Amino acid sequence: MKICKTLLLSLLVLLPPGASAESAEEKGLAIAVEADRRDKGFDDSSATLNMILRNKQGDQSTREVRVRTLEIEGDGDKSMSVFDSPPDVKGTAFLTFSHIQGPDDQWLYLPALKRVKRISSKNKSGPFMGSEFAYEDISSDEVEKYTYKYLRDEPCAELDCFVIERYPVDKNSGYTRQQVWIDKTEYRPQKIDYFDRKNAHLKTLTFHEYRQYLDKYWRAMRYEMANHQTGKSTTLRWKEYQFRTGLTDRDFDKNSLKRAK
Repeated sequence: MKICKTLLLSLLVLLPPGASAESAEEKGLAIAVEADRRDKGFDDSSATLNMILRNKQGDQSTREVRVRTLEIEGDGDKSMSVFDSPPDVKGTAFLTFSHIQGPDDQWLYLPALKRVKRISSKNKSGPFMGSEFAYEDISSDEVEKYTYKYLRDEPCAELDCFVIERYPVDKNSGYTRQQVWIDKTEYRPQKIDYFDRKNAHLKTLTFHEYRQYLDKYWRAMRYEMANHQTGKSTTLRWKEYQFRTGLTDRDFDKNSLKRAK
């Protein structure tokens, strides 16, 4: 599947002068494939983050989270999030197996109950740990999870961006479509607008303070997710990124949820 899309990208890039331009769907797919290609090969990563939740009145609470990610050849990434504070969520762990085809597998360990709860594919649109991120937002963005359409080019802050629209393949997605701004130089996402099942504008995610690691991989150090329908928002502040630390599948099995420290 990915090989076919890589070949398509190559053909589009190599079109000779005067040749017919690709369709909006082909161009949208080609942009998504190139963005995906540029982030391949990091193997594994770990980081910590502050999750700041704000209600409509501006009151906020903060959670400390450790995140580990394992790149899987031929499938989506695996990721583990472990909450260290505040005390009422300490020890809560969330495991995701993203897939390029079919629904993702997700489990939540609740230390107060000492049990692992599987997240149903029908509940992926629900809020993750009280934040404005849905469970489906926590999975890795695999190319095959969407179909695509190129919309336009336009400036985004000091950058020039492609604007593409993507449509979730999963019938249980909480979104009808997403509009994504991707900068033309490094192919990094700059903004995503999410539209709910009624096709109303639900949320906007913006990416800030990008840093490059291993001379190749870009990571935004701050995410801002705003819910336009509720007035709530969530900030993720990332730090302490490390790559190629030797993580393995064993660090991401269901048993690892209970022993996460």
